[in-house]
Amino acid sequence: MLPVIALVGRPNVGKSTLFNRLTRTRDALVADFPGLTRDRKYGQAKIDEDEFIVIDTGGITGDEEGLDAVMAEQSLMAIDEADAVLFMVDARVGMMVADQAIADHLRKQEKKVFIVANKTDGIDADSACAEFYGLGLGEVYHIAAAHGKGVRQMIDTALDGFFEAPVEGELDDEEFFAQDEYIEDDEEKLLKEQERLAAMPIKLAIIGKPNVGKSTLINRILGEERVVVFDQPGTTRDSIYIPMTRDEREYILIDTAGVRKRKKVNETIEKFSVIKTLQAIEDANTVLLVIDARDGIAEQDLCLLGYTLNAGRSLVIAVNKWDGMTDYDKERVKSELDRRLGFIDFAKIHFISALHGTGVGHLYESIEEAYDSSTKRISTSMLTRIMTMATDDHNPPMVQSRRVKLRYAHAGGYNPPLIVIHGNQVKKLPHSYKRYLMNYFRRSLKIMGTPIRIEFREGSNPFEGRRQKLTPNQLHKRKRMMSHHTKKK
Repeated sequence: MLPVIALVGRPNVGKSTLFNRLTRTRDALVADFPGLTRDRKYGQAKIDEDEFIVIDTGGITGDEEGLDAVMAEQSLMAIDEADAVLFMVDARVGMMVADQAIADHLRKQEKKVFIVANKTDGIDADSACAEFYGLGLGEVYHIAAAHGKGVRQMIDTALDGFFEAPVEGELDDEEFFAQDEYIEDDEEKLLKEQERLAAMPIKLAIIGKPNVGKSTLINRILGEERVVVFDQPGTTRDSIYIPMTRDEREYILIDTAGVRKRKKVNETIEKFSVIKTLQAIEDANTVLLVIDARDGIAEQDLCLLGYTLNAGRSLVIAVNKWDGMTDYDKERVKSELDRRLGFIDFAKIHFISALHGTGVGHLYESIEEAYDSSTKRISTSMLTRIMTMATDDHNPPMVQSRRVKLRYAHAGGYNPPLIVIHGNQVKKLPHSYKRYLMNYFRRSLKIMGTPIRIEFREGSNPFEGRRQKLTPNQLHKRKRMMSHHTKKK
């Protein structure tokens, strides 16, 4: 599971700046749900190949007496969800009463806490930060979040122990897929990976905003009423893993719905956890996004959809509570789906009623199609042939008076499918042509339900670095030339 890092501290100490620095964007908001996470923002960050989740909390403005009430709502929740806490202070302003109050609270928590003194650029950091050692939370890390100074060293320390060190002699995914000196060897390894994925159960995460009917759908799929008691203190980030079999196909349902009581559906209350949902998406290989037909497409739905696509997961969409809607409302919802979800035309959309079971059975067909597409074996010869057909139908554009040349393509990975294209000036291809290639590959390979990723590599030659062996005649000729050259000297 991805580690979770929470940023806490007074207002204006630079939490949002560090959040944006770690997530590498100013709009990396994964979830900002009104009434649920109003003061907490969730984003995905990546250092080298290590991914983690960052929570940006609202500033704590209460004094010592009011601190408990303030932190209980948002910041305390973030601390409970986190594996490590970055306690941010302002090195220029110095220690404030609120800093001491926050430190008092953090000392009581069984969490890894790191004091991060921000805004240390242009000042004597050692002198400015000396007083923060008095908080009794250990080392004080000096950073300038706005410029990135000291951030990498600090975050490496905070993440220490959460990721396994690479085994000596083995390649990580990036190194593995970067090896195109021997394409045949790569294909053999990829084939083994594809066979491994095909033999695994489909890990299906059922996600959606609160009260869209996730609980009802899971109970309908399982054919039973379940009373889940896993959502207790200490396990607030744990999703529920439910193995099942259908038509000899094994599944593992990842349930993020929370506590579900044996009551009528309209009385069921789902306890929503953003962290639980994001972790489930990362752990799954296929995602079923449940949308409430009567609410339409909410911003929360788009946030979850964006995170699913960024994670490269196969996707199926279920529009729930379809029963009882008028024909006019149904057409309105379909029109909204076409307008707002046109960018994911590869995902199948089903209109269902989890309560009555209408349309639920057809979900399996799309789920299996999406997973099978994401693990489909594709040979180098087939990919290169499709690429050639695409360029014949529509030539790559000219770049600086030179035609972009695509040489060959091969598979780079599965789940999601990764296609690696080699050529000259390929990185200068416009986005429109890259989109054209992606759609051409999708149609030709009949891939549905999963995103496709294309990686472009400049001027790579599979025979680069390999010396051609000389024939006996060539060796003899070289000796004669060397001998003649020596005599002339």
